[in-house]
Amino acid sequence: MAEPTYQPVLHDQKAFLEKALKRKGFKEAYEELEEEYVLVRELLAARARAGLTQEEVAELMGTTKSAVSRLEAAGKHAPSVTTLKKYAHAVGCHLEIKLVPDTRPKERSTRTARKRSAG
Repeated sequence: MAEPTYQPVLHDQKAFLEKALKRKGFKEAYEELEEEYVLVRELLAARARAGLTQEEVAELMGTTKSAVSRLEAAGKHAPSVTTLKKYAHAVGCHLEIKLVPDTRPKERSTRTARKRSAG
């Protein structure tokens, strides 16, 4: 029997978003999950570059396909750094986490303002 080969499903994210952003409430919900969606896109791109299925990644991580599926879905699951490291290693990457200064002006919370003035 021939070994199955990975064949990614084509998806036009830009067209999907253009259509979805017209739906009531979608834009607000999407913006709330923006960072999670960025992470998911990174995970999916890394797996595609590695040419691996979710089953293969799961085996390399020592977990189940359903766990990988949850990891690759935005919104309901907040993976640990350890899990992200395992995923990165499985797809031939290393994990890099950065804190980037926010360039948008924001009001500081009252709690933060009190801490700054006290200390």
